[in-house]
Amino acid sequence: MYVRDYSWAAGGFYPTNPKKAEDMISLCMEGPVTRLEGVKRLMGAVTPHAGWIYSGPTAGKVFKALKEYSNPSLVICFGAVHVHGVRRATILPEGEWRTPLGNIPIDEKTARAIMDLLGEEVGVSSNPHEEEHSLEVIMPFLKKVFPDTGIVPIMVPPDRNAAVVGRKIGGIVSKSSDAIVIGSSDMTHYGVRFGFTPAGVGPAAVKWVKEVNDRKLIDLMVDMRADDTVNEATRSQSACGAGAIAATIAATREMGAKKGYLIEQTTSYDVSPRDGGDTFVGYAGVVFG
Repeated sequence: MYVRDYSWAAGGFYPTNPKKAEDMISLCMEGPVTRLEGVKRLMGAVTPHAGWIYSGPTAGKVFKALKEYSNPSLVICFGAVHVHGVRRATILPEGEWRTPLGNIPIDEKTARAIMDLLGEEVGVSSNPHEEEHSLEVIMPFLKKVFPDTGIVPIMVPPDRNAAVVGRKIGGIVSKSSDAIVIGSSDMTHYGVRFGFTPAGVGPAAVKWVKEVNDRKLIDLMVDMRADDTVNEATRSQSACGAGAIAATIAATREMGAKKGYLIEQTTSYDVSPRDGGDTFVGYAGVVFG
């Protein structure tokens, strides 16, 4: 049986020791649940995937909201694509995903249904998943919050097919009353290191990223405008996982979600301002219900 090990980001982005990993997740999830007026059930979320010291508290708030408003036996996981050669949505169809908190089984029946429906729109391979961190970093949170759930991991490139893929998968999982969808993406990668400094450097640049560049994409998420997210993210360089975002919005809308809710927006600068705003990354947690 294939097992996707925690090998790419482990030890750097998050602890490999089970107790340290669980304790850090618990710390990230401290505080009250974000109350969502009028929401009875959440269908999914977008959550960041950076090192836990930076984006972990935002991810923790997202997963805490999901736990409060859903109880899934199945989670579709849409990942960003940081590796080369992934030109279409690529599914991991079988086996297990190993985390420091234990293995998560892949729901092979649902994976097969997705493959049958999407045909050539989806690739089937474990290779790109083995060196991609966007889902690896959030899997321990998922295991902690939903220890008995199954998953279907799918990497989604930022192209015009992302929303189409999400919509079709949403149609499949809408038949399950307790399925949810989680998309993994960070926001603007800003600074000299990333070759992107349209607002200079320093606190003014951080303010511009949060209030202008990231905010445009966040507003599209809140309004659930799946078909506009990839174009906006490409134009403004405001997300590394625009395909995952588009697929998540499209899928959750198909599942009955009406609106997105911003749980938290922050940046790595808020945690570590030592670079003076020269290089930092934005994060946002949005849930859909």
